[in-house]
Parts: sequence; C-alpha cells; structure tokens
Amino acid sequence: MRRSHRKQDEPDLGVLAGRTLFALQRDLFAKLAEQGHPGLRPRHGAVLAYLDEEGSRATDLAAQSGQHKQVIGTLVDELVALGYVERQPDPADRRAKLIVPTDKALDHMTKSDAIIAEMEAAHARAVGEQAYAEFKRVFKLVAERQTLAAE
Repeated sequence: MRRSHRKQDEPDLGVLAGRTLFALQRDLFAKLAEQGHPGLRPRHGAVLAYLDEEGSRATDLAAQSGQHKQVIGTLVDELVALGYVERQPDPADRRAKLIVPTDKALDHMTKSDAIIAEMEAAHARAVGEQAYAEFKRVFKLVAERQTLAAE
C-alpha cells in the first residue's frame, strides 16, 4: 500500500510555489555557472533580479524582493566582493547610495533573462501557449493579492 505524504497529492499554494521556485533556481544557477557565473547563489537573486541597469537603492531592493534591508546589505557586500555591483553616491541624494551593476552583473542579467525566457517558452510549449499565458496572468494576480495581504 502506497503511503500518502502530507501535501503530496493535493499540494497547497505554498508547496507549489516553493517547488517551482527551488527547481527554477537550481536550473537557472546551474546554467549560469556553465555560462561564466559560478560564484552566484540563489540568495543573490534578491538583489540581481530587481537591480536596475542604472542602479537601485538598497531600500528599493528590499521592498521589491521582500527581504529585510539588513539582508540586502549583506548580499550587496557579497556581490561587491564577487565583482557584480558597486556602491556609488545617488546623484538625486548624495547621502544615499546606489547599488550599481558592473559589466559582469549586466552580463549575468542578460544571460539570466535569456535562460528564464527559454524556461517559460518550454513550459508554454508543454502546456499550450494560451494555457501558460492564462496561468501567468492568474499567478501574477494571486502573487499581488498575497503580497498585499502580507503588508
């Protein structure tokens, strides 16, 4: 007799989102390592996934990623040491710092976007373009609703 594991047969939103995120991260970071970015870890996505090409404030990265500002500061320190970002004065407010991507980070961002686009295209081919587009539309609404509920 097959033993049913809790949440295996009818996974809830958290389980599904977690499975998807962790599998996507494993695949993404393995491919990025093959393409010249072996030192990065999924945690660095809290900065790199939201970083603007012209730079971003740490407070904005924290708000967009849902991470505490202290966590973002630690990640930025790691990314500075790895050569992916630099801290520069914010031209709009000299007291503030911008986290600015280096050429290495811009290369990572371009490659990451291409890898994610291919993952999404593969899912769309597997389930159908229209079904995937509807899934993304609904998932975005659910994510926005959940984010607002958590604030």
